[in-house]
Amino acid sequence: MSPIKSKIPKEERPYLDRLLDEIRYRISGVEDIDVASLSIPRYTGEFWTSKQRQAHSLHEVSYRACFKPQLPNFFIEYLTKEGDAVYDPFSGRGTTVLEAGLMGRNVIANDINPLSALLSRPRFFPPSLEELMKRLNDIPMDENEDAEIDLSMFFHPKTEAEIVSIKNYLTERHHSGTEDDIDRWIRMVATNRLTGHSKGFFSVYTLPPNQAVSADSQRKINVKMQQTPEHRDTRVIIFKKSKTLLSDITTAERILLQQIGTAARFLTSDARETKTIAANSIQLTVTSPPFLDVVDYVQDNWLRCWFNDLDAAEAAKTITMARTLEDWSAVMFGVFRELHRITKPRGFVAFEVGEVRNNKIRLDEHVVPLGVKAGFSCIGIIINEQYFTKTSNIWGVDNNEKGTNSNRIVLFRKETK
Repeated sequence: MSPIKSKIPKEERPYLDRLLDEIRYRISGVEDIDVASLSIPRYTGEFWTSKQRQAHSLHEVSYRACFKPQLPNFFIEYLTKEGDAVYDPFSGRGTTVLEAGLMGRNVIANDINPLSALLSRPRFFPPSLEELMKRLNDIPMDENEDAEIDLSMFFHPKTEAEIVSIKNYLTERHHSGTEDDIDRWIRMVATNRLTGHSKGFFSVYTLPPNQAVSADSQRKINVKMQQTPEHRDTRVIIFKKSKTLLSDITTAERILLQQIGTAARFLTSDARETKTIAANSIQLTVTSPPFLDVVDYVQDNWLRCWFNDLDAAEAAKTITMARTLEDWSAVMFGVFRELHRITKPRGFVAFEVGEVRNNKIRLDEHVVPLGVKAGFSCIGIIINEQYFTKTSNIWGVDNNEKGTNSNRIVLFRKETK
């Protein structure tokens, strides 16, 4: 039987008491485990699901290895109040900061991947469908345009001409200083719609949109599928995807997001060195770091980088890709030291990791001593069980033998300055 929940309003109770009360109410099991000579409670249960908390439509931007919005929602709800600062040092598509913004928290996002800010910031300034349609119609389309690289294996010549026309328009607006929030929204959606596995993308059938195959690999896919690229109307696709993204937004949320977004910061720093973030300023960090060497930045992002005039190979040099557990741990310790500097006294870090390489490495148990060594106390490990997903299969995450997988979050608190 679940423990009886406190009758004291959660707003009047200490943050950690509120969270632990909710955890104990929902747990299916708890055990104390020994990690680096520490006894750490590990809670298992269904603490959030898509049914319990429907994700806002603005989140539906594809990105490799992103967690569901319900995860940061859980920690933001119980460990912060409106106006508190929420941070993500590995922001990705911006799930944590967007969810925090929708909940009225101030946000800082950081990701050394320059594409992250391009996908995150525009959703704090969503356009109306009317002004979006007008802007799309104003973009000059030159049917004679083509890319400086061979993209014929992905796009019909007419589609390619439209993509290059949009790319040229956005480049000119950016360099001339006339790029506005509607332009940035179009850039975000177009970047997200470049390639995918349905007619909702600009390309012929290929891998899911969170990764881009090489040109040679796409040629092989085309042969296997007996397909050739057909024309896709890029403006129609951008508008249709935007309509889906904007389907949940209310007037109040537009105002709130604009307020939060205006004060928000979208950094592209090494997570170990975020000197522009003030010490003792962050109430809560919710993040998921890169899992060892399972991401090939150059291959996954080469087409997105091309569209946004970024050098994928050059950007990859700045992204730390640890290929051994020892190297990964060394990088994460540097991250934890920086998180300890910027976290408020009695503030929190929720660090989501997974079991990788067929259960041979439990990163949560390796993360505990890293955070403790950096100065945090470890509150516990929280395992949220959920049905197995294709995304987890792609990443080699295999956390449960009975058709489910799990988010594994190590929760830390900073006790002193």
